[in-house]
Amino acid sequence: MSRIAKNPVTLPAGVELKLAGQELSVKGAKGALELTVHSSVEVSQEGSEIRFAARHGDQQSKAMAGTTRALVNNMVTGVSQGFERKLQLVGVGYRAQAKGPILSLALGFSHPVEYELPEGVTAETPSATDIVIRGIDKQVLGQVAAEIRQFRRPEPYKGKGVRYAEEVVRRKEAKKK
Repeated sequence: MSRIAKNPVTLPAGVELKLAGQELSVKGAKGALELTVHSSVEVSQEGSEIRFAARHGDQQSKAMAGTTRALVNNMVTGVSQGFERKLQLVGVGYRAQAKGPILSLALGFSHPVEYELPEGVTAETPSATDIVIRGIDKQVLGQVAAEIRQFRRPEPYKGKGVRYAEEVVRRKEAKKK
């Protein structure tokens, strides 16, 4: 069995989990999330702990048990604490401004880039070059951050572009004369 699946997920106070067949829903202070559990994974709840096991002994079932455990753990963390991703804009004239569900980016193009945030994701700009994206669904949050980064990825010579706050951009040496 997967080593990850052996560890139970502990529900913090204020988070409730409902299990109806293969449908699993988690509700907390920040919102609610749902997941359809794969048919080869067995989920059981014992008090405030959720345990996962493979129904069959094959490798695929064991792997799915670990994956399901990780997904449910992310759901529980999301509805109780939430997730956030920080982006930085590096470059002269690069700016960001959050206007409700729309993020306006000036990235050196002839026009501003208007990015519409999906439902459940919020963005704020503490400074003109910093973007903080928050949400309860880790997968959607990562996808939004990747799409924003894709507008102007960091280039290796000057390091200009949109980068994650913890990202290290390896710089290349400029051409010699």
